[in-house]
Amino acid sequence: MSLRSDAPQTEPASGRKADAKLPQDHPHRQQLNDEVHARPPIPLVPSKRITYLALFSDAAAHGQEWDRLCGLLSRFEQPVPNSGANHYSVNLGPFRLTWERHTEFTRYTFVVDGAPSDPFAEPAIDEVPADWVSALPGETAVATHAALISRDDHEPDYDRLSERFFGGNPLVGAAVAGGSATALTDFRIGSDGFSRLLVLDHSTTPYQAGRLVQRILEIDTYRILALMALPVARTLVPFLTRCERELAQVTAALASAEESDEPLLLDRLTRLAAEIASRDADSRYRFSAATAYYDLIQRRIVDLREDRIQGLQAFGEFTERRLAPAMNTCKAVAERQQSLSQQVAQVTGLLSTRVGMTRERQNQAVLESLARRAKLQLRLQQTVEGLSVAAMTYYIVGLVGYAAKGLSSIGVPVDADITMAVSIPIVALLVGLGVRKIRKIVTRTEK
Repeated sequence: MSLRSDAPQTEPASGRKADAKLPQDHPHRQQLNDEVHARPPIPLVPSKRITYLALFSDAAAHGQEWDRLCGLLSRFEQPVPNSGANHYSVNLGPFRLTWERHTEFTRYTFVVDGAPSDPFAEPAIDEVPADWVSALPGETAVATHAALISRDDHEPDYDRLSERFFGGNPLVGAAVAGGSATALTDFRIGSDGFSRLLVLDHSTTPYQAGRLVQRILEIDTYRILALMALPVARTLVPFLTRCERELAQVTAALASAEESDEPLLLDRLTRLAAEIASRDADSRYRFSAATAYYDLIQRRIVDLREDRIQGLQAFGEFTERRLAPAMNTCKAVAERQQSLSQQVAQVTGLLSTRVGMTRERQNQAVLESLARRAKLQLRLQQTVEGLSVAAMTYYIVGLVGYAAKGLSSIGVPVDADITMAVSIPIVALLVGLGVRKIRKIVTRTEK
C-alpha cells in the first residue's frame, strides 16, 4: 500500500485534516519496493506447454539481448518495454513470452495453450520464430520442455510415464504443493537438446501452478550454475598440489639456508604467493556463486513441500545425493586454496623476519666498522694535531730566534740560543692551547 495517494483522504478522528506532506523520497525507494514484486510467476492452468531457456550471457551481450527482444515484439506489433527493464512478460498471441535478465544468465519462457496426447512432440518453442531463437546471444545452460496437464484421481503409472515421455529413464519426482500436484523429470538432456518436466495437476490454483513450475525450472537452472564451479575446482587441484610441493621444498630449504640463499628463497616465495593470489582472484567469485546457488536450490526444494512417492527419488533426495558431493568438493578446494595462501604468507613472514635480522646484523657490522674508522680518524687527527703543534712551535721559535739575533746585533745583551731554548715550552703550550680551543669551536659549530 502506497503512503502517497491521490484518492480523497478521510478526516482523522481528531477532526484535523491529514494533509501532512512526506519528505522527499530516497532515490532508490521505488526501485527497492518494486524488487519484491519483480519476476512474478506466470499463472498457469491445465493444459499448457512450456519451453524454458536459460542462456549464459555477460554484460557485453545485454545490448544484443535487448535488440532481439525488441525485434520480436515489433514482429507481433507489441510495445517495447522501458529501457533498463530486467523483466518483461507479454502475450504475443500464438505464445506467451516472459523474459528475465539475471546477473550471469538470461532466461526465456514460452507458454502455449493446449496439450496434445504427447505434449513433448509439439513443444511450445515450435510456435516461436526459429530464426529469432537461433540468433539469441549467449550459450545454452538449460533448455527444458515442460507440460502442465490435469491428473485424475487414480495413481499414475510411473513406469508407463517413464517409457512414454522419458525414454524409460529413472524418474525423479514427488507429490508437491501439499499433494495438489505431481512433478516428474529425469534431469537428462534428450537427443533434441532439451530436458523434460511433466506436472500432473490435481487441485492447484493458477498462481500456485505457476510458482510450482517456476521453482522446479529454477532448481534445474541453479543446479547447472552451482556446478559451474566444479570444473574450476578440478583445474585447481593439480595447481594446488604443485604449489604445496613447492612450499614444502622452500620450507625445508629455509631450515638449513645460509644468508646467501635467503634472497633466492624469498623470490621463490614471492612468485608462489603471486600465482596463488591470481588463481584465487579468478576462482573466488565462482566458488562464492556456487555456494549462493546451492542455498537457493535448497530453499526452492523446501518451497516445493514434497511428499515422497514410493519407488521415486524426490527432488531433495536427488539433489542431496548428486549435487552435495560436488559442492563439498568445491568447498574443500576453496578452503585448501585459502589455507595454502595463508601458509605461504606465514612462511614469507618468517623468511622476511630472517632477512630483516640478517640485514640488521649487516647494518650493525657496518656501524661498527664506521665506529672503528671514526676512532682511527680521531687518533690520526690527534696525531696530526700533535705534529701541527710541533711544526708551529718550530716555526715560532725560529722567529723568536731571529728576533733575538736582531736585538743582539743592535747591542741588546740577548743570547739568541738561550732565548730560543726558553721560548720552546712557552710557545708549545700556547700553540697547544690555541689548537685545542679552535677544535672546540669547530665541534660546537658542527653540533
